[in-house]
Amino acid sequence: MKPYLLRLHRWLSIVFALPLAVVIFTGLILSFQPAVQSFSIAPASIDAPRILTLLEKHDAAERASGISFDHYAGHLRILQGRSSNIEVDLRSGEVATSPAQLNALFGWARRTHERLIFDLGWLVTASTFAMLGIIALGIAMGLPALRNSLSGWHKAMAWFTLPLLVLSPLTGLALVYGITFQTPVASMMAERVPLRQAVELVGREYDLSRLSSLQTRGGRLMARLDVEGELRAFAVHANGVTPLQRNWPRLIHEGNWSAILASLINVLISVVFTGLLATGLAIWMRRRFRRRHRKPAIS
Repeated sequence: MKPYLLRLHRWLSIVFALPLAVVIFTGLILSFQPAVQSFSIAPASIDAPRILTLLEKHDAAERASGISFDHYAGHLRILQGRSSNIEVDLRSGEVATSPAQLNALFGWARRTHERLIFDLGWLVTASTFAMLGIIALGIAMGLPALRNSLSGWHKAMAWFTLPLLVLSPLTGLALVYGITFQTPVASMMAERVPLRQAVELVGREYDLSRLSSLQTRGGRLMARLDVEGELRAFAVHANGVTPLQRNWPRLIHEGNWSAILASLINVLISVVFTGLLATGLAIWMRRRFRRRHRKPAIS
């Protein structure tokens, strides 16, 4: 069975090589986002009056559905729709004149990671299933004999990081299919409060300089805050701010459970996947080259 498993393992990798390469590369870029965001926070640098002043200045009609912060650029984003968001420089209080290039890079990487181009989200999902299939076939072929060769390094990278390699696509599929492992809670839609009041409520209990976003998600107003390096979610309602259950698949896949350690692990996963894809294709190309140039037997 092993030659057939190896052949299927090889061809599955070749067929999905291009989309997998894009997903892995953009995943590598996104691996740095939690650490960059967390390290860019200046504690106690933003308070509720400052945010409310900026909202009054740039959203006097109260059209905003939420706010988010780009800490590495020092920008407040007033969310009014996909095409009409207002980017405000926190230092000057004016509309930002220069684009947040790092944020644009992360935004491009996330869109491409999830949908490739032309909204090919289905291909990303298929490639993720293929990645799990490739890993399963590798496991089915049994423990390898490790040697100091291209093939030996390929197998060593896979086996020594196997749990991490499995966890990454599994959590990605959990995000696609909405698997959170959270127990159902009563809806707080009836307790929703206006955005400005929500800013004040969050500011009473937490340092607003650690706020990542405050916007409606899943029918309720949700704040996401950096709490000791972990990006935690909170429901904001008339009675205050309530911590929500952790969505572990999202935390693990995006690396938001620990700004430093999770970012390093996700970088390692991306590098290993890159190495596996590159060495696997190199092994296949070398075998094809040898077969093509093999001299015919002389009778």
